[in-house]
Amino acid sequence: MTDTKPQASPAELIDARIAELGGWRGQQLARVRSLIRQALPDVSEQWKWRGVPVWESAGIICTGESYKDYIKLTFAKGAALEDPAGLFNASLDGNTRRAIDVHEGEQLDADAFKALVRAAADLNKAGKPKRT
Repeated sequence: MTDTKPQASPAELIDARIAELGGWRGQQLARVRSLIRQALPDVSEQWKWRGVPVWESAGIICTGESYKDYIKLTFAKGAALEDPAGLFNASLDGNTRRAIDVHEGEQLDADAFKALVRAAADLNKAGKPKRT
């Protein structure tokens, strides 16, 4: 008889990360997660790369990395997204990804963030963009 411990689900691992972070970083990650779920109720939560929350819909939408001084939300195909509210403030030089760094005391524009999440999911569903 093998003693196998049940694996925690990605949602449970994300819950644990939020609790582990505590303070403003935990609150911010919980808020971002809530906004993503509001924008895409059927979003898939994943746990990748040894401890990074990832939200997917027909591909990666964004990751939720935590650092000492900020939470980084990296959009896998962010360079291809319109960002009329100017939320992207990091990783602006790459050809593919874009990120939003959220520092203590900052609040994301909820409506603009949810629109960005929906646009990322739509881009994933549209498939690979053709080069011109």
